[in-house]
Amino acid sequence: MNYTGPKVKISRKIGINITPKAGKITSHKAYPPGQFGAKGKRSKQSDYGRQLIEKQRLRLQYNLSEKQMRNYYEKAAKMTGNTEEFILQLLETRLDSILFRSGIARSLYQAKQLISHGHVTINGKKVDISSYQLKVNDVIAVKKKLHNSDFLQDNVRNSQPTAYIEVSKADFSAKLLYVPAPSEIPVQCNTALVIEYYSR
Repeated sequence: MNYTGPKVKISRKIGINITPKAGKITSHKAYPPGQFGAKGKRSKQSDYGRQLIEKQRLRLQYNLSEKQMRNYYEKAAKMTGNTEEFILQLLETRLDSILFRSGIARSLYQAKQLISHGHVTINGKKVDISSYQLKVNDVIAVKKKLHNSDFLQDNVRNSQPTAYIEVSKADFSAKLLYVPAPSEIPVQCNTALVIEYYSR
């Protein structure tokens, strides 16, 4: 299942802020949780340990279950070309990812909630599956009944979409302009170690 535990604690553990709230707290506690976290007395990691933590970092940045993450690896591995590149592109072009990157949703968790509650459309048709794979030129939008919501207006007003997404603040929509290169995708992860983990 997807991660539903304390977001701040797991953010401190993996060294990545997975929610805005986690970012605020880890700015004051920039060390892992636990009695030895602040003292930096962590044991040296093995190769497997490094692979595992990078896999966890990537999985949690997209809030996926272990089964989903492995499925994405297997799908990317079957494609002809660079598996590292394909797995990132598959993850980044999910509906929830693009809704989050557009700024229409404040966090990935909020994006998933909007989608699962039936508030999102793709090219005018309702889609309530977060893992829906978007294609270039697909347009996602939030239904009009939410346009007057304070949180949504605030999100769109302050949105700073990535280069591969075009946002229309007038109608609360976003368009996938192209499939991004890995260097454009704002994830913090050594993807090579993730591939090593799954290819063992």
